[in-house]
Amino acid sequence: MEKRSYPIRKPARPPQADMVFGTQSVLETLRSGKEIERLLIQRELGMGEIVKLAQELQIPYQRVPVEKLNRVTRKNHQGVICFVSPIRYVPLHNVLTQVYEEGKTPLLLMLDRVTDVRNFGAITRTAECAGVQAVVVPQKGAAQINADAMKTSSGALNYLPICREPNLTETLRYMSESGLQIVACTEKASTELYDVDFSNPTVIIMGSEEDGISPEILRACNHRVRIPLMGQVESLNVAAATSVILYEAVRQRTKA
Repeated sequence: MEKRSYPIRKPARPPQADMVFGTQSVLETLRSGKEIERLLIQRELGMGEIVKLAQELQIPYQRVPVEKLNRVTRKNHQGVICFVSPIRYVPLHNVLTQVYEEGKTPLLLMLDRVTDVRNFGAITRTAECAGVQAVVVPQKGAAQINADAMKTSSGALNYLPICREPNLTETLRYMSESGLQIVACTEKASTELYDVDFSNPTVIIMGSEEDGISPEILRACNHRVRIPLMGQVESLNVAAATSVILYEAVRQRTKA
């Protein structure tokens, strides 16, 4: 029988996050009240008005060489590119207030400098499935929420509140004052995660892919726990580790 050949189709590219470039267009976008993911500004240029507005609105921006801007777009960017977020960030105060008003026990997740977009998407997918009420990320040093993150989350980012905070240490202080215990997941801990009572109001902290949770955040924690590892590899991927600890919390909260 003659073999039939079929053309190989390349997978469709996921839609890109909205991108705005050019000084006037970026200024109008900032003034519009849209949720901005971040700004890239050419290192050699002042962009005083844009920088001032970004600082007032607490929008992350980065000074970069013109070559980086040219790699993002070949169009006339005039030294500035703005990425519009596909989601709207939610104030943490609103989340906690609503959780307590509904008579629920808070279970929140904080990501300290988790920058890999696919890890972030996988984590938020697990968090939404596990009933986490919000994910807290830093204003700077967090994964960009773009088309890849949305796709990897399998839609979870459409439902799960994301809170972007300028200072995670101060945020933890607020959470502690709001009655939450602070649990850091780190391989350096001596206590296993099974020895902590997750039925209490809790925020779980997961650290960066490279160096874990920062020391100042570790100092603010009530508990430091580790996931027991039986093999030769020293640590789990942060997305896998998040799944393990969140579902231990789910197990404790749902057991009879």
